[in-house]
Amino acid sequence: MATKSVAKNKSVFERLSAINVNSKVEKKNGLTYLSWAYAWSEVKKQCPDATYLIGETDYDEALGFMCHTAVTIEGETLEMWLPVMDGKNQAMKKQPYSYQTRYGEKQVAQATMFDINKTIMRCLVKNLAMFGMGIYIYSGDDLPEADVEEVVTKPKATTKKPTPKTVSKETLDTDSPRWQGLMKFAQENKQIGYKKLVDKLELAGNCKLSAKAKNEIKNLV
Repeated sequence: MATKSVAKNKSVFERLSAINVNSKVEKKNGLTYLSWAYAWSEVKKQCPDATYLIGETDYDEALGFMCHTAVTIEGETLEMWLPVMDGKNQAMKKQPYSYQTRYGEKQVAQATMFDINKTIMRCLVKNLAMFGMGIYIYSGDDLPEADVEEVVTKPKATTKKPTPKTVSKETLDTDSPRWQGLMKFAQENKQIGYKKLVDKLELAGNCKLSAKAKNEIKNLV
């Protein structure tokens, strides 16, 4: 009874962000995706009143498709949006098109209903992350905050106190295993601009981006 009482006293974000979703993710093209079915099931277990709405899918001839969702939990509604992209994170449009890279010309297929439907459900997962569900995936971390705290606070076998050391932030480069997670967040939020994006990535990843990593972000924006 005491455990249930403590859980009820926690905020929605605290409850959902503490769930470890690692066993339910899949990796594709270096990016990590969480199953929408699992994400929604876990949210409903914790928050039975949760509801979601699928908004209109916008289309711009130059930019492509943009999907929208809105989730309401315990009276709070948050909206989210996500562009329809191909496997190389290029915007998909009503017609196929090509673009130039330093490796030559690349092709982007026209969007299908399957692509749009898939994007809507991914948008829903991203929307749920704003309430805490799997949000650590977007910051490139391996464990949710609750699991990290458990590891940190776990009693040690020895009572000998370690010598205090000055810990400097990791300099994260593009070859780091965490880079793809941060890059995914950058691609989905590049509209906020280069400086704010770098600040958010360094804060979320608890690191310093290397000059090469910052240059990648600058080229993306």
